[in-house]
Amino acid sequence: MTDLLDLSIKELLGLYRAKTLSPLDYWQVVEKRIEAFEPAIKALYAYDPKSAREQARASTERWLRDDPRGVLDGIPATLKELIATKGVPVPLGTAAVELTPAATDAPIAARMKEDGAVIFAKTTCPDYGMLSSGLSSFHPLSRNPWDLTQNPGGSSAGAAAAGAAKYGPLHIGTDIGGSVRLPAGWTGLFGFKPSQGRIPVDPYYVGRCAGPMTRYVDDAAIAMATLSRPDWRDGTSLPPNDFDWMDLEIDLRGMKIGVMLDAGCGIAAEPEIRDAVLAAARRFEEAGAVILPVEPVLTRAMLDGLDKFWRARFWGDIATLPAERREKILPYIYSWAEKGADISGVDAVKGFNQTIEMRKACGLLFTTVDAVLSPTNPVVSYAADWASPTNDPERPFEHICFTVPWNMSEQPAASINCGFSKSGMPIGLQIVGPRFDDMRVLKLSKAFETWTGGVKAWPEPARLAS
Repeated sequence: MTDLLDLSIKELLGLYRAKTLSPLDYWQVVEKRIEAFEPAIKALYAYDPKSAREQARASTERWLRDDPRGVLDGIPATLKELIATKGVPVPLGTAAVELTPAATDAPIAARMKEDGAVIFAKTTCPDYGMLSSGLSSFHPLSRNPWDLTQNPGGSSAGAAAAGAAKYGPLHIGTDIGGSVRLPAGWTGLFGFKPSQGRIPVDPYYVGRCAGPMTRYVDDAAIAMATLSRPDWRDGTSLPPNDFDWMDLEIDLRGMKIGVMLDAGCGIAAEPEIRDAVLAAARRFEEAGAVILPVEPVLTRAMLDGLDKFWRARFWGDIATLPAERREKILPYIYSWAEKGADISGVDAVKGFNQTIEMRKACGLLFTTVDAVLSPTNPVVSYAADWASPTNDPERPFEHICFTVPWNMSEQPAASINCGFSKSGMPIGLQIVGPRFDDMRVLKLSKAFETWTGGVKAWPEPARLAS
């Protein structure tokens, strides 16, 4: 069973094509894995194994006829709870929301269904996706499979936990300040946030992206062929692309790669993380890249401005809720949001304008380098029941300083494992590329994965490990 769970999407498709493994047989292996691990990590929402069996059976019949729907036919996958699927309520991670079945599939769900993916569950997130944590007022506490006392990060918390626990090969998260990359870093996954608009999202707002979270770079690349098809519902949706998403070879000779070890504000990267990132940079240098230290793009004024804007915006979203529903919001988030009531419209706009300053700073940096390496996360790990690495609603964004600028600049960025701490927790390396050059980030990530061999042993549930 473990051997099958280690297979990549490319390997699974090869076995389906050869008719030596069926999607139904593979799903049954994944289902047993979930039964063994889910009671401990609680990654899933709206888990429907009966529907998954039906989808896998239909996929099996298509493969027997040599008539698969698309590149994901028969591949088990999850979607973050915030990504609507028709007929399933979208609680937004909070007990404050009334549970109304979604009327339509969001763009991502529609594309994956068109290509035959076996969507077997949604994955958990914190209230309104506003935390880097598995803590929620609606969902059970999600935990990190590497150490159940530790946090998987967020807001794509359940996606990260499910990926690291090997609940199939593909999990889709969303990211507005690091919510794909941060949990990927803390769980050892590859998390890819593409250029703004490359994967259409609905609803869209400033900086909000979606991306695949996988154990292998190839799996994310394969998924991008499906996920990147345009959708009119996202006004930033990019035109159709003709990328060969699996063309991942790259010549690094002469490429200028910046190394950013200081985010400019927020929590400083811990020594183990700095050491791991510097070791990763040396790998790129050995392959012929020119490694250059670069200054941070973020300032305290930018981060505080973003904080004010997001507080004001979020308070506007929840101010009209009845008091009894607002009181159900996670206290940490409510405490942070209610300060937005005192922020004037002028100050909120000034805060928003700091996102433009981030964009300018990122653009200026990329006039001097071809890519940037940095830590993904500044800390190795933190407690499972904490809302964030500071656990302080007055300092909610101190841990996103390496990741959030690239959302505002609309540039592609990924997190890939670059080692482990002395405590045994994964460490993430962030790789950032120029706007719209998603392939460069994937190619650099694939090169690094090839050099290191990737993560060789993933967590096992106690029942399977004994």
